[in-house]
Amino acid sequence: MSISGIQGLPLEVTVVCCSNLDDKEWISRQDPYVSVEYGHTKHRTKTCTDGGRNPSFQQKFCFTLIEGLNDLNIVVWNYHTLAADEHIGTARIQLYKVLSQGYDDSFWPLQSKTGRHSGDVRVILHYAYANTTMQKQKLAPMHATPPGALSSVLPYTPAAPAAYHHPTTTPHYPAARGMGRIRGMGSSGIRRGGGRPIGGNSPSGVYPPAPAPAPSGIYPPPPASGIYPPPPPY
Repeated sequence: MSISGIQGLPLEVTVVCCSNLDDKEWISRQDPYVSVEYGHTKHRTKTCTDGGRNPSFQQKFCFTLIEGLNDLNIVVWNYHTLAADEHIGTARIQLYKVLSQGYDDSFWPLQSKTGRHSGDVRVILHYAYANTTMQKQKLAPMHATPPGALSSVLPYTPAAPAAYHHPTTTPHYPAARGMGRIRGMGSSGIRRGGGRPIGGNSPSGVYPPAPAPAPSGIYPPPPASGIYPPPPPY
């Protein structure tokens, strides 16, 4: 569990001692020291010369807390003068207790690179702003907006009506009586066998129908020569 509101505040870390460390020396006593890492900040104790398996350090360091980073790493090394330092064990320390209570004095188990228990390290943690931080944690839910509170403040906005969809099919209108094509007529609107054109009375297929053209004033048209069929004899 993480605790918020710690950004930039100080944390005191005191490395007290180690106990029952793995012995990395065959002839002489080993020389342990402890490295403390938090974020990108790293501190180390002085080397406990001939400290062997139970070295004592009693060194204090101060770290600046980072929001969301709630653990620090402890690494114990055996110091070598002519060769690379030898890893003894690593411990990860959780900060929840010290951040919530202000103080933590505990032994933390160390693990070797193979995951085997390699001793213990005693670390004292002190955080002076624990009460202030926890009060902020408790007050934060009280200032949050309760569910449904906005509905009593915001004005009511009615939902938009559903969009009207125009019909995609063409409406069917019944044909007027007598508007169909007269049996016996050609496609030009002239009665087979003679007669007057009635094309003006045929429906155009568009509703409403277009107005009929004005009469020419002569009805029926006078017979003309060359009209087939010829007029009947008198």
